[in-house]
Amino acid sequence: MLSGIGYIMNSINPSGNSSGLDSTVEGLELKMIPARVIDIVLDETHPKFSEYGGWASIGTINFEEVNTLEKSTISPIAKPFFPQFKSPPLVNEIVLLLHLPDKDIGSNDTSKVYYYLNSISLWNHPHHNAYPNVYQYQKKGSKQKNYKEIENGATNAVSNKSKGIDLNGTNNSGGTFNEKSSIQPLIPFTGDNVIESRFGSSIRLGSTSKTSTLIRNNWSEYGKVGDPIMILKNGQPNSKDNVGFLPTVEKINEDPSSIYITSTQNIPISASSLNYTALSTSQTPIYPGSYSDNSQIILNSERLVLNSSKDSILMSSPKVINLAALGDIGLASRKAITLEADEINLGGSNSSQPAIAGETFLTGLKSLTTAIETLANALNNDPKVGPATQFAANILNEQTKKFNNSFDQFTSKKVKIS
Repeated sequence: MLSGIGYIMNSINPSGNSSGLDSTVEGLELKMIPARVIDIVLDETHPKFSEYGGWASIGTINFEEVNTLEKSTISPIAKPFFPQFKSPPLVNEIVLLLHLPDKDIGSNDTSKVYYYLNSISLWNHPHHNAYPNVYQYQKKGSKQKNYKEIENGATNAVSNKSKGIDLNGTNNSGGTFNEKSSIQPLIPFTGDNVIESRFGSSIRLGSTSKTSTLIRNNWSEYGKVGDPIMILKNGQPNSKDNVGFLPTVEKINEDPSSIYITSTQNIPISASSLNYTALSTSQTPIYPGSYSDNSQIILNSERLVLNSSKDSILMSSPKVINLAALGDIGLASRKAITLEADEINLGGSNSSQPAIAGETFLTGLKSLTTAIETLANALNNDPKVGPATQFAANILNEQTKKFNNSFDQFTSKKVKIS
């Protein structure tokens, strides 16, 4: 029994000739059509928000046939095809429509609406793929001029100035999309799966891929071909040299924020600090940009914030944990900060002077000073002792008494050692 793709292919061409395929394609042409987006509902400010179903209308588009000569007064609608994946098209982008059952199928098996797939990749660019109605443009000037205007407005223009293609429509539902000619698409390598936003953020599910082409990645110098890597990137370098029609690759030292999840790749990151002096020489870790023995995760951004809103933050390592900064490092707690180790070095990894157990030391010292105070008092009151000795004994008595009375001030009320 055939199933899946085999069943579909058998249905399309059951006898091995082209008649089955021709009839199937002819049927598809009646159900699957290209259409141009002329409006879209993205929030409650859209004038048709309530009419199209309230919050259930989010993503609903008005469309027109691709090659329509006149602007129609009728605005047919289509709904998103994928319920879990949202990628709303822009005005003047072209989508593929499917005529399928709607929510009333239970009461009326002929009840159908149009559903749209993602925008067609006319310009093969993630920023936008708009193509206005050329027939309506022709009314405003010559055909040659307007075709040129249309193409200049697309993202493959060399100019850094945005052109006047309408990407929002008359209703700015969901905000305003501003065209940027500097957004560069990522170039894929063999076997990659790449997801890109319109604004320069992306997810690459890729691998070590060694090429000798003009645009190469910088994570494939080490590792075996096919070793997996995952790269999440948000934004692209701010540069006047960014040309939107030229593809690019991730650059960890230039991209605003990124996460690299590697297997064996060597990621050439430039760390803000290479200070490992707090560690012994034998414990110095391999620099992240030179590490390719095993997998690693690298987070890189202008600022990192780790926050736990309810429970704890746990960090553990079978080797070392190194904290280094060009500025201060602060540790603050409303309760306790505890350092537990077989050896605790303060001041550097080569520290050799032992710390003194304050309370134990001072208790013994107080016993000594108390004895000295008793001796000084006895000498001061002994009539057989000369005046000079009595004077010295009096000073010693006062100093030891002052020390013993201030004993509790010499120990820290916050810092404890064992």
